[in-house]
Amino acid sequence: HHLIDIVDPDEPFDAARYAALAREQVRAQHREGRVPLVVGGTGLYIKALLHGLFGSEAGDPAVRRRLAAEAAAAGIASLHARLAACDPQTAARLHPNDTARVLRALEVFEVTGRPISAFHRTHRFAEDPFEALLIGLDVARERLYERIDRRVEAMLAAGFEEEVRGLLERGYGPELKPMQSIGYSHLCAMLAGRVDREEAVRTLKRDTRRFAKRQLTWFRATPGIIWLPPDAAGEIQRRCRAFLS
Repeated sequence: HHLIDIVDPDEPFDAARYAALAREQVRAQHREGRVPLVVGGTGLYIKALLHGLFGSEAGDPAVRRRLAAEAAAAGIASLHARLAACDPQTAARLHPNDTARVLRALEVFEVTGRPISAFHRTHRFAEDPFEALLIGLDVARERLYERIDRRVEAMLAAGFEEEVRGLLERGYGPELKPMQSIGYSHLCAMLAGRVDREEAVRTLKRDTRRFAKRQLTWFRATPGIIWLPPDAAGEIQRRCRAFLS
């Protein structure tokens, strides 16, 4: 396995940086005569690896910091309203509390003078860097949700609460973006006494199921994915052999 546990919680990390690191690793595997297997559920990161991101993705750190300060002072709702004025398409797509994406969209508009939705519509790459076989595991919704619930219980049994407590004790506060992700934010709220354990576990399972639903929506709209049941090992192997040959 590669690209696991490579940054600290307070270190900036986004799809552009992931794509750069992942491409280095893919090429390194190719030089060794191996074909890597990329596994992931974050659609934007997979898209960034396979097709790249538009040129303004790096943005402007100074603008980013100023917008973040404005959000902290006036509330993210005011910036979402500002986004609605300059990029109504993106504002309609984003939840008003989606701080990271609202700030990102405003940053792109301020830096380039164009809405981020325009880049998404027009961005194309002349040539993709890799030839890829895309396989999606087609799991029945009820079965998927049952697996999610069991996974949450397994994570807690394996010491997830202790991991989050340890991060907080090391000074990684709940305001950091990774600490606001699913699971970490729920346990931060529990450890801060804002919710009890039962409520934290209930909402963690619920929000993970909702995230899985959004993931499926993204990947269902992605062309080229071959959807196969997870127990169809023979067919998956056949497809892989045909691709490699």
